[in-house]
Amino acid sequence: MFEAAELGRRIPKEEYKRRVPTLRAELLDVQQQLIRARLPVIVVFAGVDGAGKGETVNLLNEWMDPRWLITRAYGEPSDEESERPEYWRYWRDLPPSGRVGLFLSSWYSRPVLDRVNRRNGAAGFDHELDRIAAFERTLTDDGATILKFWMHLGRQAQKKRLRKLEADPLTRWRVTKLQWQHWRMYDRFVAAAERLLQRTSVGAAPWTIVEGADEAYRSLTVATTIRDSIRQALAHRHVAGQDGSSQG
Repeated sequence: MFEAAELGRRIPKEEYKRRVPTLRAELLDVQQQLIRARLPVIVVFAGVDGAGKGETVNLLNEWMDPRWLITRAYGEPSDEESERPEYWRYWRDLPPSGRVGLFLSSWYSRPVLDRVNRRNGAAGFDHELDRIAAFERTLTDDGATILKFWMHLGRQAQKKRLRKLEADPLTRWRVTKLQWQHWRMYDRFVAAAERLLQRTSVGAAPWTIVEGADEAYRSLTVATTIRDSIRQALAHRHVAGQDGSSQG
């Protein structure tokens, strides 16, 4: 499943610099259209350590109008969150109409880690994934657009990326013993990820696999997909509105 995301795709710096200004203007434009159309957009980032999830979210906050973005990342539940249903903290943070929510370490994180660390079996993992699919179906039925990006690196590319982060004093803090432990369990993560994508990539909430080795490639791929998906959602809303008005 991930072979196409291990091809070493790169975008030359000159092409990247040429395409970014237009793309940024288009992202700002669709944001304004979203506000007027009052459509919520939920963008989920998951994937292997070092594949650029956090960097991509930070970049989107630079390229888009952050006043209309909601960015959330999750660690261990707080005492308040532990006293409530598991998904309460996600419901609480969902973007209102007209805004875009960017989610890191979201509702996929715990099921994947439980499966990789063998705290859950195959049947239990499938149950968790079906629960997620039902949760997302509730959101899309209510009018939300959901985009999901799996940021991927091959085993050796991930090792190279982690070593590069370790070598830079400004990013060394991001690489811990846990990241290297995850790398040693790479095959388990890939197996869990394949099952996750098979079970939860549906028409209303699809996954896009993004090769994360080249920053320019992954940035343009994610931003372009977001732009095109929002345009599609806006067009669908426009057509639906026309159909409704003609029937009335």
